[in-house]
Amino acid sequence: MDYEIAPEELKPLLDSDSDVVLVDVREPWEWETAKIDGSRHIPMSDIPARFNQELDPDDHIVVVCHHGVRSMNVTAWLRQQGFEKVQSLRGGIDRWAREIDPTVPIY
Repeated sequence: MDYEIAPEELKPLLDSDSDVVLVDVREPWEWETAKIDGSRHIPMSDIPARFNQELDPDDHIVVVCHHGVRSMNVTAWLRQQGFEKVQSLRGGIDRWAREIDPTVPIY
């Protein structure tokens, strides 16, 4: 499985009955500003303390941040912890808002 998934690849998965888990790792103020419906908010700094309790290594997890840098770091870290089905949203929520869902605010 690739480390990244493009917004146009993620959209049909979310529209279907697939069990994709979106994990947004941005700061609380960013989460309040713009988010993808149905995503879970676990700030990047909280991932090491919370991932074992809140995430299932068998799930297909897509990590989201603003532009894709933090989500790629979290994806790589989770892969090192044995989460093999984790991907980073390429371009982050910014690209999602520009290409997929214009109702999501750009900041």
